[in-house]
Amino acid sequence: MHRPPLAVSAFVFVLAALVAAPVAAQERVTLGWGRLLTNDAIGDGKDRWRTGSYVLSRVRGPSWTGELPGRPGEILEFRLRLETISPADLVAANPLDRRYVGALSLGMHTHFENAGVETSLGLDAVIVGPQTGISSLHGDLHDLLGLPTPTIFGGQIADEVFLTATVEFGRTLKLGGAGHFRPFVEAQAGVETLLRVGGDFTFGSFASDALMLRDGATGQRYRAVRGDQVQGISVMLGGDIAEVYDSEYFVASDAITPSDTRKRLRAGMHWQGAQSEVFYGVTWLGKEFEEQPDDQVLGSINLRLQF
Repeated sequence: MHRPPLAVSAFVFVLAALVAAPVAAQERVTLGWGRLLTNDAIGDGKDRWRTGSYVLSRVRGPSWTGELPGRPGEILEFRLRLETISPADLVAANPLDRRYVGALSLGMHTHFENAGVETSLGLDAVIVGPQTGISSLHGDLHDLLGLPTPTIFGGQIADEVFLTATVEFGRTLKLGGAGHFRPFVEAQAGVETLLRVGGDFTFGSFASDALMLRDGATGQRYRAVRGDQVQGISVMLGGDIAEVYDSEYFVASDAITPSDTRKRLRAGMHWQGAQSEVFYGVTWLGKEFEEQPDDQVLGSINLRLQF
């Protein structure tokens, strides 16, 4: 891969200063929780590559009025994320496939709006390697389900911690009725360094007056702080393309060539009942390395059931 431009390399330090900037002391309360489970078992049904992830977000702030505050630091999101990336065959190592990755990330993000531009700034510590215990858990799960015992964990990405910064700028445009279109630009530097541009359509009240967050692997938006809870069905459609400058999930000495671009297309449906809600989405991911024989489809789900 080509090296990132100086502006992309340096922006992690700018983000650190912005997130750490002091804000007026205010009592914070928990405004909401967001979560999303993603796995190819509920997508194309194949256990490979970006095979699974889980993200949990706790949002705290003085209050939620249905609109983002005008400055960073008032709304804080504390994010926990686990992800498994694997070769297509967990038993027989293939030198033309990618290595196994178990990634655990812990981070803090802040969300605000200025002049109509919705902004998200975040810093995450991305922990990778056997130290996360993810590969051990993966192996235990295979044993529990009676599946073949994985043998490729010895060649996984080595233990390391990567400070990773992410910034996203977006603007929500009304389409009439309950429809919205939100174009966005995202930059990330750290465990993977990339620049992404895309957009998301929403038809229905799912995102109305709510705080929406974006999943890293799929780009699916999940709701962390509720706004209008109008009963009914909402539909989401989106896609994006990224220029990738560097990725610590690949090893330079391996016999595969990481792709310089990545493409994603996604769709989802959300049902809101009187007390319960259900979200299911599918995401098509293009190839992430040149030798990857096929693209893949992931499924994402979120359930909030109250009886």
